[in-house]
Amino acid sequence: MRAVVITEYGDVDVLKIQEVPDPDPGPDQVLVEVTASAMNRADLAQRLGQYPAPGPKPLHEIPGLEYSGRIAAVGSQVMDWSVGDAVMGIVAGGAMAELVVTYERMLQPVPSNIDVSDAAAIPEVFMTAHDALVTQGMFASGSRALVHAGASGVGTASIQIVKALGGEIAVTCSGGKASSCKGLGADVVIDYAEQDFVEVVEQWTRGRGVDVVLDVIGGEYLARNLQCIKVQGRVIQVGVMGGSVASFPLGALLPKRASLIGTVLRSRPIEQKIDANQRFVQELLPRFDDGALKPVIDSRYPLEDIANAHTYMAANANVGKILIDL
Repeated sequence: MRAVVITEYGDVDVLKIQEVPDPDPGPDQVLVEVTASAMNRADLAQRLGQYPAPGPKPLHEIPGLEYSGRIAAVGSQVMDWSVGDAVMGIVAGGAMAELVVTYERMLQPVPSNIDVSDAAAIPEVFMTAHDALVTQGMFASGSRALVHAGASGVGTASIQIVKALGGEIAVTCSGGKASSCKGLGADVVIDYAEQDFVEVVEQWTRGRGVDVVLDVIGGEYLARNLQCIKVQGRVIQVGVMGGSVASFPLGALLPKRASLIGTVLRSRPIEQKIDANQRFVQELLPRFDDGALKPVIDSRYPLEDIANAHTYMAANANVGKILIDL
């Protein structure tokens, strides 16, 4: 099969399209013929050697955390899926390839009203947002959230999830992306270059604060996030684009009885991933069928153009997902 292979760590020229051996599914696994994959920040970090896939280093290091496609083969113990089924899902790596192997309990059916080639824009960002906001952050109807990088994949998913759950959401983004966030339903859009999000949130909530902050930035945002949450509020840290080191006054955390929760999906034990996957399938996936949720696709690149896809993502120009067509 053809696959993107990270031949060494460095700039985009280390990404090569190579022929590698086809993977074989185990008894409780399936082999998926990939129609499309999608870019994530983790791909950029992995290419630089900063975010390796969990487990032993493989002979061929293939990036890619999500896919959509059709089942090409099933293991001997697989009962609920058949060859030809349209599926999507997340993996710890390897999705930038023509074939990928995954556990059957990690599969998600492609919603009936979504094209298989577009479905790769769903799994990673919607699962991450759902797990962070709902499972970790306990977001519920009537709650308020602040989400940073509102035009990113996780940001655009978060806007839709919050509105589908009957909540309100403020997002930060650059000024040029504000209309896109508004169009998805964001109640408040904050231009981080022109406005202080702490002040805007204070005015919006009349000083009460938000229930949950979902942050992919880190760094100096942490102390300011704590100013934005209400008593017993929660800050969910899912990325550190702005810096992995932060300091904050403990005195701001204690009287609010607040929670600071760090979370990732990729490195969790498989049973925890399966639990997050099943919750997503049961609680959120039906909202794609009823039209409340939809994938947000910024652009598409063929597999052979993977280097340009990396360059484009690094420029922070996208609103929603960048898809890689196999």
